[in-house]
Amino acid sequence: MKNFNSIMYLLLVVSGSINAQQERGIVGPDNWLSSWTEFTPSRVNYGENIQVLSGVISEDTTLYKKHIYLLIGDVFVTNSAILGIEPGTVVMGDSKTNATLTITPGAAIIAEGTPLDPIIFTSNNKRKKAGDWGGIIILGDVQTNRFGKSYVASLYTDIEPTNYEYTKFGDGKGENHSGFISHLRIEYAGRSSNNSDVSNGLLLAGVGAKTLISNVMVSYSGGHSFGIVGGEVNMNQMFSNKSKGNDYDIRYGAVCHIINALAVRSPYISSSEFRCMNVLSYANEAEVDVTNKQTEVVAKNMALLTDSQDLDYDVRAGLIKEAVFIGADTNFTLDSSVISGFNKAVILDENIKVNDEYLSKIQLRNTCFNQCSGNVFSKLKEDNFQLENWYNNPSFFNDNFKTSHAEFFMDLSSNIRDYRLNIQKIIAMNKVSESSEN
Repeated sequence: MKNFNSIMYLLLVVSGSINAQQERGIVGPDNWLSSWTEFTPSRVNYGENIQVLSGVISEDTTLYKKHIYLLIGDVFVTNSAILGIEPGTVVMGDSKTNATLTITPGAAIIAEGTPLDPIIFTSNNKRKKAGDWGGIIILGDVQTNRFGKSYVASLYTDIEPTNYEYTKFGDGKGENHSGFISHLRIEYAGRSSNNSDVSNGLLLAGVGAKTLISNVMVSYSGGHSFGIVGGEVNMNQMFSNKSKGNDYDIRYGAVCHIINALAVRSPYISSSEFRCMNVLSYANEAEVDVTNKQTEVVAKNMALLTDSQDLDYDVRAGLIKEAVFIGADTNFTLDSSVISGFNKAVILDENIKVNDEYLSKIQLRNTCFNQCSGNVFSKLKEDNFQLENWYNNPSFFNDNFKTSHAEFFMDLSSNIRDYRLNIQKIIAMNKVSESSEN
């Protein structure tokens, strides 16, 4: 009878382990990256038949697949206008004028591609490189935690004085609906302006929860891939591919839910001073009201990894650092996720104390840490031992692995890559020891 009970217990443990592993990292019955993504966009010829898009768009406008559009300078959608974009439409950002597309508060963008016919924003250069053009900026009315009015004017290279008012966001007027975006690729954007501010492939500032965003791939951004400033943002099946800046930069009181999303960094392209996730309530505490609104992030089924040819060497050379940075006065949850191929997985701000009050706001659970020299650290080195013990507690269901990405993920050999976990190989690596009585 004891043997029978032991066998049943073992089966339950293995079954629970399999279910937990299947839920980690990006998930889906099929590879949701197939068809609409592109890993080598520099090789794609998008053709010609150019139509110019410039200035202010103040009435409802539709972009059609039959044309290829050249975005010149700073283009603003204003006056509650709706910019519609047909599936399969290609828009090229002009490099000479550091082109940007801005959806102002009250206006909206309807850019719904399909898996077989994605919408593409890319560079107009023949030899494309990171930061060829500005990017897409969506502004809403949902407030941030900053004092006073908020503007993004510093992100533009040479903004006309008459357009300055279009860069205001976050008036706090209530819920905001900035449109629908799905199956959209943004390539080689993120050029910084003459100011020191880092640009983004896609910036969402003060955007409301009714705005629907899914299946967006930002590749080779010269700045951050996704920037979220204030607002309430829900994102699903997002992909940041080899940005120079942060993959997901979230700050100033943003309430952000990211589900089933991916970030792939390259030590040869991505700057080591940036991370997969950078979560802050403020850069300078004096400029915000932290009693009003703190940044809150819930990230589930994330896959954060480094694409390295020699991981150990790149870590020693300082090319690879942490995957996630969590600032003070933030609420952060990472659940059912994977962090693979970093020096340290998570770094906490030195002002986050190692006690129940502070760490209850930072939840890291049911997560695989693979090929990381350590899991959770503080900038205050004396706290590191306590942090490792805290998050290695079995109640968090976090696991550690040391295996290659080729074994860890489903398929990284083809142009249509599959970053879901390779369940069978991971189960084989889990050794369950049994002690039985005869």
